[in-house]
Amino acid sequence: MNQKNTLNADINQKQFLSAFFFQQTTTQKKIGMKTFKLLLLFNLLCQLVLAQGTPPIIPVPNSFEGGSLIFVLNKNTPIQYLEENLKDEAHFLQKELLRKNKLPLSLTKTSRVQPSILLSTSSMENNAYELTIGTDKIQITANDEKGVFHGIISLLQIIDQSEMNGNGISIPSWKIKDSPKYDWRGFMLDESRYFFGVDKVKSILDWMAYYKLNKFHWHLTDSPAWRIEIQKYPKLTLVGGIGNHGNPYAPSQFYTQEEIKEIVRYAHERKIEVIPEIDMPGHATAANRAYPEFSGGGSEKYPEFTFHPGKDDSYQYLTDILREVNALFPSQMIHLGGDEVSFGNQKWASDPLVNELRQRENLSSLKEVEDYFMKRMADSLFSLNNKILAWDEMAETGLPTEKSILLWWRHDKPGQLSKLLDNNIQTVICPRIPLYFDFVQEETHRYGRKWGGNFNPIKKVYEFDISGLHIPEGKKDLILGFQANLWTETVTNAERLDFLVFPRIAAMAEAVWSNKDNKNYVDFSLRLKNHFRLYRNEGLYFYDPFNPEAHPEPTVK
Repeated sequence: MNQKNTLNADINQKQFLSAFFFQQTTTQKKIGMKTFKLLLLFNLLCQLVLAQGTPPIIPVPNSFEGGSLIFVLNKNTPIQYLEENLKDEAHFLQKELLRKNKLPLSLTKTSRVQPSILLSTSSMENNAYELTIGTDKIQITANDEKGVFHGIISLLQIIDQSEMNGNGISIPSWKIKDSPKYDWRGFMLDESRYFFGVDKVKSILDWMAYYKLNKFHWHLTDSPAWRIEIQKYPKLTLVGGIGNHGNPYAPSQFYTQEEIKEIVRYAHERKIEVIPEIDMPGHATAANRAYPEFSGGGSEKYPEFTFHPGKDDSYQYLTDILREVNALFPSQMIHLGGDEVSFGNQKWASDPLVNELRQRENLSSLKEVEDYFMKRMADSLFSLNNKILAWDEMAETGLPTEKSILLWWRHDKPGQLSKLLDNNIQTVICPRIPLYFDFVQEETHRYGRKWGGNFNPIKKVYEFDISGLHIPEGKKDLILGFQANLWTETVTNAERLDFLVFPRIAAMAEAVWSNKDNKNYVDFSLRLKNHFRLYRNEGLYFYDPFNPEAHPEPTVK
């Protein structure tokens, strides 16, 4: 039974006034105390009605049924796992309940003790789970560990919204069956322009897991700075790690290989794959500061922007780098960029080695030189049993479809998406409008990007769906999912990072997980407002779309 369908009529009747209240366009002083109290009472009634019908989970589950029973969780409640392969998931739940609720529960591989939390597997579709909360047992069942983990996250969210008293935490009964709409539910963080460090990345991974996102695209190299240690080429970080977007002389900051391993392990525990990006052949300025012998030149605006496509040594150098990167990231996927090369490839046209390459390989244009470069570097990845990821500029490069995943980001070029699908290339959808989180959230914000007056408020993120992209029915299976991207030109500190990410990351998570028929922005808003307390508890400086004055836009320092 899907309770959302039975509630849609009630939700629609209340949508206008509820939205009116949440936007807070009318203050207490303007409308008077009596009217304000009536609106407040109405809003509380709306919350009560909706809360009784929808579980307090983001993203909203696809099938659920509420009940009137209560499970009391206390320190005597054991966590039971019936299969050895679920021990890590049980331990994760144990640690989270201790960290967040100060409940030191025991683990046991048995199902005899009740009341208890029981984790088990049974035959169902991949990544799906069932969560049943009764009076004497909470049971999470799934086909595999990922599904069980999703069920654990849903349980933790329900617990976060449950009442605590002297007997423990009173958890309302639910029967939930759920699975993701898309397998690729991603978030990209650019750390070349500004560096945030291990603790902040772990915080992002925590929230990604909380919202059931599973791909962390980590943009580690670009023109401002190189942020990943490569043992064979130490100057990449000692020299290339110097600077950021605002200050070319800022002290070198980068991740050591041990820190990379720690973050990858942390992400794996949360069922998140980490996908590094090593940008090429453009956006190479920082690397070329360190090893200028591999530079292909640039332009006046983008100096030393490219790697040299006409030198065999360039390919060996970059392959050596990719070998070390591959050893650090078990995802067997590396993103090679491939975007905006024309910003700084002008010197290729007059370079004798590039001209020799063009004549030898019969390359008629600089774009064909770029494609040659990418195919050759892709071969290096394939020899390491890796897939290549790149931006949508590579749609017609001729990369093998079974080994390639490309990301469509240029919302103003829908034809590029068509080329990807025409060539049967698996595609991740991440258009600037509305999934670039460096775009501003409202008209009055001064920092961040707009595109022809367009920007990315949370409602637009929430309502994004591929139905507006006119994808042919036979090509929809090529869409792996969605990804939100945060480029950091204006993200000079963690406060601004939080402000741009939260709560839009929750809206994006529901857009990529939940079935369209189950989504309702007013209902989402009610659930989301209850997460603001969690954000405050974790010290996040978040944007409040319902009361923007509560957290003014941070300046760019």
